[in-house]
Amino acid sequence: MTYETRTGLPDVDTMPPAEIVLAGPVTRDEVTGLCDEVRALLEATGAPVVVCDVGGLGPPGLAAVDLLARLALTAKRAGGGIRLRDPDPALHALLDLVGLRFEVERQPEQREPALGVEEAVEPGDPVV
Repeated sequence: MTYETRTGLPDVDTMPPAEIVLAGPVTRDEVTGLCDEVRALLEATGAPVVVCDVGGLGPPGLAAVDLLARLALTAKRAGGGIRLRDPDPALHALLDLVGLRFEVERQPEQREPALGVEEAVEPGDPVV
């Protein structure tokens, strides 16, 4: 049996993802330009995903849902996808409500607490 000996780390994609920052309330006229920008980023970089920083998007509403749905559709048609960075919890809940699922970057891991673990109480501790 023969095999190739490789040195160093395994192949790792070191290309930074394409990014777009969505700031302020986005008007209906700006949606087309943002869709064109997402399409251009996917084509120019060859990245499979565009990271959309939605932290400064403002209060969540149907305009934000419409924008993200259009960006996702544009990215899908261009052969890629979008990933959200820093979404407001209310925006995340609103997207879930309307049935849109997005990959979220830097989302804290959600786990259930371990079963059978109880806090120890020392005699003399004040009642909380």
